Amino acid sequence: MKIDHIAIWTSNLEGLRNFYIHYFDASSNEKYYNHSKEFSSYFISFDGDCSIEIMEMPSIPQTRNNPLKQFTGLIHFAINVGSKAKVDRLTVTLKEDGFKIVSEPRTTGDGCYESVILDPDGNRVEIVA
Repeated sequence: MKIDHIAIWTSNLEGLRNFYIHYFDASSNEKYYNHSKEFSSYFISFDGDCSIEIMEMPSIPQTRNNPLKQFTGLIHFAINVGSKAKVDRLTVTLKEDGFKIVSEPRTTGDGCYESVILDPDGNRVEIVA
């Protein structure tokens, strides 16, 4: 078995789509739109088997979670960029472009090299090698 995709509600569908395409070399399918529900979505695909479904619908409330604090439930997802140097470069680029860096690149206690950033919606993304 494998994880096929994760889904994220957003109120900035195009912005979130563009973020993952631009910074993580992802690709996207054509926009799906259900007129009766005012529901829109994209599947954002990475080099591998897992994707992110980003979804927007006006009736979905904003989150009450503080992305800078831990909370119960899904707290982050990780994107493997292939090398420590790429983790470092992408973290610097995201910082220069004004995105919040939660954790600078480091080797964790379990031996993983990672940084943690917030995407445009405040979702925690681990950039790992």
